[in-house]
Amino acid sequence: MPILAIPFPQIDPVLFQIGPLAIRWYALAYVAGLIGGWFYARRLAARVDLWGPVRPPNAADLDDLLVWAAVGVVLGGRIGYVLFYNLESYLARPAEILAVWHGGMSFHGGLVGAALAVVLLARRRGLPPLALMDLAATVAPIGLGLGRLANFINGELWGRPAPDLSFAVVFPNGGPVPRHPSQLYEAATEGLLLFVVLAIVVNRVGFRRPGTVAGIFAIGYALARIGCEFFREPDSQLGFLFGTEAGFGLTMGMLLSVPLVAAGLALILVARRRPAAA
Repeated sequence: MPILAIPFPQIDPVLFQIGPLAIRWYALAYVAGLIGGWFYARRLAARVDLWGPVRPPNAADLDDLLVWAAVGVVLGGRIGYVLFYNLESYLARPAEILAVWHGGMSFHGGLVGAALAVVLLARRRGLPPLALMDLAATVAPIGLGLGRLANFINGELWGRPAPDLSFAVVFPNGGPVPRHPSQLYEAATEGLLLFVVLAIVVNRVGFRRPGTVAGIFAIGYALARIGCEFFREPDSQLGFLFGTEAGFGLTMGMLLSVPLVAAGLALILVARRRPAAA
């Protein structure tokens, strides 16, 4: 092991186990992210100064939003992973599509699923869809940051080789090569940094111009993900899509983030064309 490498902290992926029931850090991160986002959303929905004449969701709406968003994330994340990351394998073994406990989730698919769930719930309750999307986007980085920390604990989705990096980590399943702790990079940028940026935007702009916060979230996440992908090892079944001849490799994560930037810009343009609510 190179002198500069940091041994991987031996953290058991299973937090505790009761008989056959195992509570894993990754599952706990999903639950904590959803519940933490729900608490934060309740506080924001109660601040009248952030909404103006735009109708905020009530407590019952937020309770249902938690359930709808969770279902959208799981369904969208699984479908996205099957379609974009491992379609050939799942076509050969269709029953594995339902085996979500074997792993395999796509953030971009989960984002689409959650967005659809938010829009459907908003229309069902007579709420402004873009304003509800703004609220969901504001709290989303909580789950993103916790999820990336859980990836690090699981020793998965590690970074590219970095033998000269003083804080490179040797992951248990990543071979003897020190690697970028890219999960922590993503937790810091997609989670903490994006959370702070959106909190500042909400405190200054509020939800009175629906679509603004969701657009900033989409652009912010996409840029953070593209930047972190330069340090993250691509999925083994895909590798680099193209660009290796030019000295860099483009990954599926980068490719899927480009439309997200366009969608964010479109949301902001739509929001800017509408007069801000007093």
